[in-house]
Amino acid sequence: MTDHVSQHELILARQVFIRDASRPFGELTLADARERADELRAVTGWGPTVRVAPVAHAWRELTIAMERAGAGAVGELEAEQVRELAPKLWVVLPGG
Repeated sequence: MTDHVSQHELILARQVFIRDASRPFGELTLADARERADELRAVTGWGPTVRVAPVAHAWRELTIAMERAGAGAVGELEAEQVRELAPKLWVVLPGG
């Protein structure tokens, strides 16, 4: 259990570049998550950019999870949700 708590805290502390600065993932707001989802969806196309589509979808999943939970920031979500979404969002490397 302690490993999960520390892993969760590490994920929340991860720096994500958004709004022209690096910010802790746990402090990202619903507006931040929506902005990232929209930004990634806009650059998804064909060829190499098609790889961005699952990440854009994951950021949309994050916004839905935050809306359902009434969370104002990522850090307010359940630890399990955060751990599950982080690799999909590329906040942590998949499998890492």
